[in-house]
Amino acid sequence: MLTDYTLPPLAGGRPKHAVILLHGLGDSGTGLLDLGQSLRPILTDTEFLSPDAPFPCDMAPFGFQWFSLQDRSPEAVLAGVKKAAPLLNEYIDHVLTTRELPPSKLALMGFSQGTMMSLYVAPRRDAPPLGGVIGYSGALIGGENLQGQRKSNPPFLLVHGTHDEVVPFTALQVAVTGLQNANLNVSSLACPGLGHSIDEAGLNEGLLFLRRIFT
Repeated sequence: MLTDYTLPPLAGGRPKHAVILLHGLGDSGTGLLDLGQSLRPILTDTEFLSPDAPFPCDMAPFGFQWFSLQDRSPEAVLAGVKKAAPLLNEYIDHVLTTRELPPSKLALMGFSQGTMMSLYVAPRRDAPPLGGVIGYSGALIGGENLQGQRKSNPPFLLVHGTHDEVVPFTALQVAVTGLQNANLNVSSLACPGLGHSIDEAGLNEGLLFLRRIFT
């Protein structure tokens, strides 16, 4: 089971919703907890959980990774995503079971590699679908096979900076098109001048999305 860090609902008691925060390459579960801290005062009945990715980062002396980027070929990246996917699914199932939540009350919020994992895993999970997926500065991996592999249809929000120096901004439209081709509901936001990061506009759009799907 993945090691995680949690922020319980500010309202106290058992959570009515859960958001799993999935970090990027070389980061850790603690790295995205600030997102949860920003959203907690508004989503007071929601628990925020942020796991460490399952593998030590092989490009730095610290941090974790969902998959290696030593080889960035599409085949190698897809193989890495597939290797990590069962571990993420196991963690999602654990959260749903221990919090006694239906899938519709759980959302994934990823950044970079965390987005790539979210976009791969969520639509390939058995129905009923998760509540939704928010992906910042990521890309769609395995999109060419998604239509035939899709098992459920959660809604998606993708946010990307126009000046992203790590994951090109062009990945946004590729992901939108790939999800739409698999008959999935996706909205997107381009953040002008933003690099590989999350800004206030993107965070606010994510909050609106969460409030909508958890209503």
